[in-house]
Amino acid sequence: MMKAKTQKTRNNRPKQRCIDVVGMGLGFDDLTPHHRRIIEQAGILVGGKRLLAFFADAPAEKKAIGKDLNEVIAYIRRRMARKSIVVLASGDPLFFGIGAKLIEAFGPERVTIHPNVSAVAAAFARIKESWSGVRILSLHGRKTENDLFRALAEEERIAVLTDPEHSPGWLARLILGRLGDGFRMAVMEALGTAAERHGWYSLEQAAAGKFAEPNLVVLKRGSHPAAARRRPVLGAPDEWFDHHRGLITKSEVRAVTLAKLRLEAGQVVWDLGAGSGSVAVESSLFIGKGRIVAVEKDPRRVEQIKANARRFAVRNLRAVQAVLPAGLARLPKPDRIFIGGGGRDLLPILAESVRHLKPDGIVVINTVLLQSVHDASAALQRLGFATEMVQVQIHRSESMPSSERLQAMNPVWIITAIRKAEGGRRK
Repeated sequence: MMKAKTQKTRNNRPKQRCIDVVGMGLGFDDLTPHHRRIIEQAGILVGGKRLLAFFADAPAEKKAIGKDLNEVIAYIRRRMARKSIVVLASGDPLFFGIGAKLIEAFGPERVTIHPNVSAVAAAFARIKESWSGVRILSLHGRKTENDLFRALAEEERIAVLTDPEHSPGWLARLILGRLGDGFRMAVMEALGTAAERHGWYSLEQAAAGKFAEPNLVVLKRGSHPAAARRRPVLGAPDEWFDHHRGLITKSEVRAVTLAKLRLEAGQVVWDLGAGSGSVAVESSLFIGKGRIVAVEKDPRRVEQIKANARRFAVRNLRAVQAVLPAGLARLPKPDRIFIGGGGRDLLPILAESVRHLKPDGIVVINTVLLQSVHDASAALQRLGFATEMVQVQIHRSESMPSSERLQAMNPVWIITAIRKAEGGRRK
């Protein structure tokens, strides 16, 4: 009996072929016998030129992947009903690879993934360090500078997948320009090839170096980063501070806030709902031998405040863990109060904190909530404060493929309240 040329389903329709996506690991030697059988049976091999070169003698038709992935997907869609298609991916297909794109285009039932070792796993094996929990970023065709600096501020180690445009040298120069030194860079060059090498470099060394493609980078915070030896500056970049997922008074808003506090030498400053403590740290610029108390309920953020105080060598900052408004009576009486957090508890925090404020003291509140603007202003006026309010709307430049655009940040209302002296005079 002649076999049917095309396998039929119960409803007599041709069975849809499945696309096999094979991870090559670091190269040909990482392929298992199972991987190789799949590749040998392919009617069409799809992959980058470097990967296809391993199979130059294979009888399968070859399709090179270029910059236009949509064109490759359209090609696969036209040919998959007639020939078995195997897509070759470097590393692990689902680790910043083509696998996710193919699943999105054809559906999970039409794609089979055959994983392999990823370049990041190999990189950490080379430097003999665990990579569990390490944040990983890819610069392949992506504009991720904001994500990069956020990761550098929050993590001790990150891995970065580079490309020819965003090379280790480019990356080192970018970090030096924004943060100064403070990180060591491990560069893994041409992993899995005869030219493979890896080594640790200072950012200055990496910035001047040339590295073989393909490569990737591991960045590791130094034990004494340059930021730790900095003195605070007004409106310091957010990336200079340890902070949790953007929970920080942004640098431009911080500068306006500190101006509204009108700080002077010898004063006591309270930073309530302090978050990362960035306002508390920069307050040290103006109060000389005065004292700063940063109050925060989250113990992890309390540790960040302490770390930031050490980083900027601020010795007159005390971090206190407390759920506001509890605990304020035990603190030294303040000349200035900044409230950057509070949420639904803002009014009781405000009412309790101003009870301890010295005569002619100043309170500054930052909020992004309209209801808090109204409620706090009304409460302060009832308590006999003279108030003023400004709104700060910051737009930051963000790189685009051919130019830059301005990315809007949340508008912030800054309420300044000055306690009236006797007789209605203000200092």
